[in-house]
Amino acid sequence: MVGASTTVLGGTATQATPIYPDADPDPFYAAPPDLANKRPGEVLATREQPPLLIFPETTVTLIKFRSTNSAGRPIAATTTVLTPRSHQPDGPVLSYQHIINGLGTQCTVSRALYSTDPNLQIREAVLLNALLLSGWSIALPDHLGPTSAYGAARLGGQITLDGIRAVRRVPELAAAHSRIAMAGYSGGGMATAFAAAMAPKYAPELEIAGAATGGVPMNLVKMLQAVNLDPHPAFGLLMAAAIGLEREYPSRFPISDNLNANGVSARKTIANACTNEILVTGAGHSVRDYASSMTLVGDRNARAVVEENSLELFDGIPKIPIFEWHSPVDPLIPTDSILEVNRRYCAAGVPLQAELTYSPEHLSAAVLGIPSALFWLAARFRGDPAPTNC
Repeated sequence: MVGASTTVLGGTATQATPIYPDADPDPFYAAPPDLANKRPGEVLATREQPPLLIFPETTVTLIKFRSTNSAGRPIAATTTVLTPRSHQPDGPVLSYQHIINGLGTQCTVSRALYSTDPNLQIREAVLLNALLLSGWSIALPDHLGPTSAYGAARLGGQITLDGIRAVRRVPELAAAHSRIAMAGYSGGGMATAFAAAMAPKYAPELEIAGAATGGVPMNLVKMLQAVNLDPHPAFGLLMAAAIGLEREYPSRFPISDNLNANGVSARKTIANACTNEILVTGAGHSVRDYASSMTLVGDRNARAVVEENSLELFDGIPKIPIFEWHSPVDPLIPTDSILEVNRRYCAAGVPLQAELTYSPEHLSAAVLGIPSALFWLAARFRGDPAPTNC
């Protein structure tokens, strides 16, 4: 996410030519012609999906709803709801923002659930099944939006909130008065954390019991400064985030106008790719390999895009309890930014429970923190007073 952003932080004011993903062949995902007349969170269509062997005794419902992109324009977004047979009317609903490291429409959660590609299948199936067995329904939004705008965290927050609105409005889900909570890690944590901070203004009518966020990249500016121009083993993901941000901010983040031949080739290779292909394509590369000029660093418009998607620099304050976990030695994210956000939330009176999970690797920290996060979420669903260790 970071190094590729450096490529465009000096992007000129020329007209960018983003490369968007191939349209999903399923017409269900298409935006209706009267989309602009719909309200955020309004249900556009629902469809019961085929049963999933990995989630036995569970109904799968795909919802298309109206949301809003980062420019304030209407978009059609989707969320998949898993409803266990044991779910009681108005029982708990968890909006779980899954990690989606991809630029293609086939990388979305709603597609990955049915993929036969082992690289795309949902790795948290065991965890999600445990929650389903507890009677919780689970909403899995495609929080990168219809153009797979990887890296656009504010967009993810808005789609998450509108997805919750939509879940409440589908009678068959029996969730109109459910206690609802949110959770997510890494990229999914970005969407979750932004949803929590944006809710008071974007969706003030929503009553959310709490949000559990882990391993959240809270300051993309600091991340790109840390990577600088050096080769990076995960540079493919960094490049993917730059492409995703250009899709969401085409005139303000014009990476396509600032790539050399190698950069253009890499962009074409990963424009419809998911995690593994993206990682392989960019492994060991750097900004120097793909940028057409090093004089591009410093453009105010491009930098503003990165800042707008950095939670540390966002002035919104959640009005719900927060559980936050991360490794203090995470090699991918600036942990000082997490501590600063926690400090600001505590000063504002947010009931925040922070937990350190000591792991030298980003993804393993997710596993270590999940048990405490789920215990915390269960308490929010019961209505217990939220703890704090501010």
